[in-house]
Amino acid sequence: MLKEFREFALKGNVMDLAIGVIIGAAFTKLVTAVVDDLINPIIGFATPGGLDFSNIYVMLRGTVPPGTSLVDARKVGPAFALGDFVSVIINFLILAFILFLMVKGMNKLRREKPAEAPAPAAPPADVQLLTEIRDLLAAKR
Repeated sequence: MLKEFREFALKGNVMDLAIGVIIGAAFTKLVTAVVDDLINPIIGFATPGGLDFSNIYVMLRGTVPPGTSLVDARKVGPAFALGDFVSVIINFLILAFILFLMVKGMNKLRREKPAEAPAPAAPPADVQLLTEIRDLLAAKR
């Protein structure tokens, strides 16, 4: 049983999947950092009043003074965090687009056919003649 498990675990597909999951987790953190640290501040800078996605929420119960952070608002009561949802949607769209480009590139590489080998050279005339003689003798028998 241990031998069967080792064969399964060391197959190429399982190792490829493990590497993909690890790279995917690291890539997700990278995209999250890009969205939170680059895209959202640019959107905040470009909008009037400096829109901050991390603090866009609607209180479901209780009230808080305007300008209260989401963390403090959640201490008062449940809050519907629209800004976090928008950030997650942006993360998803970026990841989905990058994965689309990767799959498209892989499909293109798979579709390319390797260069065809040159056709074998025709045998010399004397070999062709001997082959014809052999075929005629075999046909007479």
